[in-house]
Amino acid sequence: MKIDIHLQTKVGDLLDNYPALEEKLIELSPAFAKLRNPILRRTIAKVTSLQQAASIAKIPPAQFVQKLREAAGLSVAPIQTDLHEAEDMEIMPDWYDENRISIRFDARPLIESGQAPLQEIISLAKNLGKGAIMQVMTPFKTVPVIDMLKSKEFRVWIQNEHSFFVIK
Repeated sequence: MKIDIHLQTKVGDLLDNYPALEEKLIELSPAFAKLRNPILRRTIAKVTSLQQAASIAKIPPAQFVQKLREAAGLSVAPIQTDLHEAEDMEIMPDWYDENRISIRFDARPLIESGQAPLQEIISLAKNLGKGAIMQVMTPFKTVPVIDMLKSKEFRVWIQNEHSFFVIK
């Protein structure tokens, strides 16, 4: 029996159960073409929920899930959404000061070569001194990484879809 498709479904589980939905994901956002990479498929896809993926695709989460349910031949019903705690990308937090950036990490080469930067980013964040800031540059909004940092009590400001800042 195949799994149900809802906001908390992991992208990896979705694709394991509905392999044909890979093309639908790519149609919804070209960023998902990276899921063809086996390493990203085994790592990022296993921890990314459809709610997080919707943020990457810049599609309202309920609409995103409905499109996937429809493509899978499942019933389309109203979905109760949890509001994702995204920091405002336009309002700079009071803790941000460019002079306090002690680490600038460009994750783009790692991601583009098919590697997952999560562990390296977490490790760098753990080594931040008190009040120091780390800048992370990515090819797309890396919601699972941002959520993981927040769960570890880091404060994150998403400047834009390609750059975010972290402070302890």
